Amino acid sequence: MHALANPPARTSHRSAAALWGERTIELVIKLCGISAIVFVFSIFFFVFREALPIPARVTLSKFLFSADWYPTSMSNVRFGVGALVLGTLSVTVTAMLIAVPFGLGAAVFVSEFCTGKVKEALKIIIELLAAIPSVVWGFIGLTVMNKFIIDTFGVPVGLNVLNAALLLALMSIPIMVSIGEDALKAVPDSYREAAVALGATRWQMVYRVLVPAAKNGLLAAILLGVGRAVGETMAVLMATGHAIHIPTSVFDSVRTLTATIAAELGEASEHSEHYRVLFLIGVLLFSITFIINLSADLVVKGIRKK
Repeated sequence: MHALANPPARTSHRSAAALWGERTIELVIKLCGISAIVFVFSIFFFVFREALPIPARVTLSKFLFSADWYPTSMSNVRFGVGALVLGTLSVTVTAMLIAVPFGLGAAVFVSEFCTGKVKEALKIIIELLAAIPSVVWGFIGLTVMNKFIIDTFGVPVGLNVLNAALLLALMSIPIMVSIGEDALKAVPDSYREAAVALGATRWQMVYRVLVPAAKNGLLAAILLGVGRAVGETMAVLMATGHAIHIPTSVFDSVRTLTATIAAELGEASEHSEHYRVLFLIGVLLFSITFIINLSADLVVKGIRKK
């Protein structure tokens, strides 16, 4: 009788240990989630704190719409980021016009048309593209793309919107391919089988079945690529020409918001007007990314309702 009583006690002990282990893991996961939120809000707090108080000479209209950026002028200091905003948008939009077709096309190709060693080789190459540091891309823009654009298009300067856009497209494509492939793979195989049973070709299956079914994930891939392009610093600093200029073509040199912060923050006196305006540009970047994410969320919700 005594021997029969031991197994239930051992089972109870093991159950208690498993329960404590499960609770510990849950606590660790909760702490990780809470810490991520705390870190994000801490970054927001730091950037907003350093940007305040806003200098008296900085008004919203002049700050956003003026193209005059002379933060170190001795006689007439001006803090207009209009040209910087347009430079950022021109580089980002041009990069996305290049990256989205190639990125989503590559995701479809890798997911649905590649098999075996070819697929593995392509995935390795795409991962290697993602692993290249941005400063290396900047050197490529300075040395290779600069000469290529001058020789190909006959322009006097190759450090321009097109140069930076090509680099940002190459930097964004790996993210789009990875997320896009995962979204396509998440579509149930029953969708593919039903399309084949109805006599659809492979391209018809991709266009009419898989892409509509995976559009939420594909949209997320595009938005991650946009975020990568908007937040990039070193590559655009080295490849755009870093000139304050409102672009009228892809061959114009421009300056972006991120490059301006990177180039000037180290030289600005702490808590000076120049210093606070640079942090105000950081707040503007936060606002731009927030608008992009909010728009995407509204689009995804609209797609789900349909």
